[in-house]
Amino acid sequence: MSENTNILLETKNLSKYFTGKKGLLNRQPAQVKAVDHVSLTVNKGETLGLVGESGCGKSTLGRTILRLIPATEGQVLYNGEDILTYDKKKMWEMRRKLQIIFQDPYSSLNPRMTVYDLISAPLEVYKIGTKAERREMVEEILQEVGLDKQYLNRFPHEFSGGQRQRIGIARALILNPEFVVCDEAVSALDVSVRAQVLNLMRNMQQKKNLTYLFISHDLSVVKFIADRVCVMFLGSVCEVGETKKLYDHPLHPYTRFLMNAIPKADPHLRTKEKELLSGEIPSPVNPPSGCKFHTRCPYAQEICGKEQPPCRRFGDRTVFCHFPLEKEA
Repeated sequence: MSENTNILLETKNLSKYFTGKKGLLNRQPAQVKAVDHVSLTVNKGETLGLVGESGCGKSTLGRTILRLIPATEGQVLYNGEDILTYDKKKMWEMRRKLQIIFQDPYSSLNPRMTVYDLISAPLEVYKIGTKAERREMVEEILQEVGLDKQYLNRFPHEFSGGQRQRIGIARALILNPEFVVCDEAVSALDVSVRAQVLNLMRNMQQKKNLTYLFISHDLSVVKFIADRVCVMFLGSVCEVGETKKLYDHPLHPYTRFLMNAIPKADPHLRTKEKELLSGEIPSPVNPPSGCKFHTRCPYAQEICGKEQPPCRRFGDRTVFCHFPLEKEA
């Protein structure tokens, strides 16, 4: 068990590999290391942002933590207990504490179910309350996410994208969970609606003492909502740190390139010449040896292609790099 009592969830060398089918002449099937020995911590009541390019393993990591897909190896410690060792009954009980908000509010809601049926389903599964009590709980959570109880008997197609995502949030929170994976929870929404939903999620977090793992490719959104940020590249962690420090002074070259890609509203900031990444992302089927980023890194040296980068700590920050950038760069 971790010494820090503030840690709610911790992964230790968590991996998820996908193996393809055998090819012609029974060739060895390709293996994709979608999540590769990831170790991170999520503190109680915080929002940990998870960022990186598409295909880096963010969503796979979130689903592996929740056991929606089986892990290949490693541990997921929740309050110090490895939930990957739980049997079906114990994991079924644990799922009340672990929930997920999906990316697409259009496909994550069953179009044949009313709002009441969608939100009350978890209560019925866990046999919580009488029918009257369940209806009262659904009305209360619906009001908390900013929707009127008059919508209870309507179907998903009658709502806008923002309203559907509010319904999805209500469904995720009806069981009063402790830990919620937000998997690109606002990326399918318009910018104006996105701000409303983000504010709602913040308010619900404070009200219910929730802990979020917030997965997103939108760095501006993560900067707004996250307390700390974890940067991933090709299934591995590059850097973890407090949001403002990481955004202002990245220690890993890949993090710096991500930050340079954020559009700047201030024209004076735009005039500064920025380094941007070139080249294609290496294949996850055949990743580079050593540091996976070295083929795209302008600071790479010989050792970067031969040895995996060590874990270096700078106060409350962690970076996996042979040659971290200067802190005040």
